Amino acid sequence: MSGNGHPSPEQIRARLSHPVVDGDGHWLPYGPVFSEQVRKVGGDKAAEGLLSVSNGTRELLSMSIAERQRRRIAQESFWSFPAKNTRDRATGMLPRLLHERLGEIGLDYAVIYPTAGGVPRINDYAQRRAACRAFNVVTMDYFHALTDRLTPAAIIPVHTPDEAIEELEHATQLGFKVAMFGSLPPRPVASVSAADPEAGRFAVWYDALGLDSAYDYDPLWKRCVELKVAPTFHTGVRRQGLRLSPTNFTFNHIGHFAAAGHAVCKALFLGGVTRRFPGLRFAFLEGGVGWACMLFADLIGHWEKRNWKALEATDPRSLDRALLMSEARKYGYADIVAELEKREGWPDPDAVNLTGSLTELDDYASCRIERNEDWRELFVKPFYFGCEADDRTNAWAFDRRVNPFGARLNAIFGSDISHFDVPDMRAVLPEAYELVEDGVITSDDFRDFTFANAVRLWGEVNPRFFEGTAVETEAATVLAASASAARQEGRSPVR
Repeated sequence: MSGNGHPSPEQIRARLSHPVVDGDGHWLPYGPVFSEQVRKVGGDKAAEGLLSVSNGTRELLSMSIAERQRRRIAQESFWSFPAKNTRDRATGMLPRLLHERLGEIGLDYAVIYPTAGGVPRINDYAQRRAACRAFNVVTMDYFHALTDRLTPAAIIPVHTPDEAIEELEHATQLGFKVAMFGSLPPRPVASVSAADPEAGRFAVWYDALGLDSAYDYDPLWKRCVELKVAPTFHTGVRRQGLRLSPTNFTFNHIGHFAAAGHAVCKALFLGGVTRRFPGLRFAFLEGGVGWACMLFADLIGHWEKRNWKALEATDPRSLDRALLMSEARKYGYADIVAELEKREGWPDPDAVNLTGSLTELDDYASCRIERNEDWRELFVKPFYFGCEADDRTNAWAFDRRVNPFGARLNAIFGSDISHFDVPDMRAVLPEAYELVEDGVITSDDFRDFTFANAVRLWGEVNPRFFEGTAVETEAATVLAASASAARQEGRSPVR
């Protein structure tokens, strides 16, 4: 047993009949060295862009509380990486050490994301493009000899579809199989004067890349299909909206990945992206799956009340004015009756035309939902959700009693190793396994959580994804079963 009373990673692995795949580990590029390597590859613009992210955080942490309060700037994270556990700090910084220790941690294979979420969101175009390009080149140089057990993620800016496509194409040429897409790029509100940059910081809207986007991102999703890349999102929103405490990082941090994932997932779904690209898979990382279970139920609940047929129940034209007048005369006050009579029985005569100038009143029109099975095809199948080991709500994903239509959502295990919330890398697998020990998920659920769901996320888009990896044989078995199930579904009659 480990020191905290839980089985050790070795003891848990001895119980499992499957590998463990980490869908969201992290590494910590050492800034002083990495930035110079980026400069050598991409020039001064690349280094300036990269440093603007880290220096921006340092600047915020150097401010007085009064200054942050005055400018309404959020308290940032401090002391964010392992220190007392120095070997873990070294493991986060040195990919070769991580590769060597992976089995000790309890993992067979890991997808490793950079601690650089702000890079694809750099505002300056030239710095952003140069920094992303050079970052990817240097990252692949670190990992190219370790890909049997470690797969790094490229960073992809998405301010426009064209720049995203260009960087994605270059990344795949470098050998990347995983891409961390930026999301929620800020768009300026046109009516706000550029003369006041402080006001301009708040006068933006955030583009969720699907519904009501400033651009048509379908060419990007089409290119993802062609290049066999599943878009994964690792965007946070802790410096905006309701997360602007100038004194409390925890207030700003809790739920911010979930909020970002919620917006993008909802926009992709309601924008019809999963309808138009049924073979594509999308992942939303580090926010857990609880928000996704709620979103799934909320979307269904709203659809039941707001689809085109259901709107007949609230269409003002369906009102029986004679009946309303009769009830008003019988039970209402004289002034109510008088007003209704003046309006010929219409409570609000203008309501019929007050639809926001919409020509399509069905919020779900792009989804073309006609049967219950559509929810599985458009939401359950294409979306995956990265979950940290200590999140008890992970069990919700597998609870057919609670989720609509008896669905199981695609939760994937993400260790988050190298960050402050993992004081001991060897504890992540035992923490995840607690759900089995406590009887809230089954061993089969745990297999999906820590292995099969990650295989399906990347392997259903790119069937050769796991070739040459330490889990190649086991992954092939999962993908063969998925392909067989898909063929059977294709032959099933529509009910």
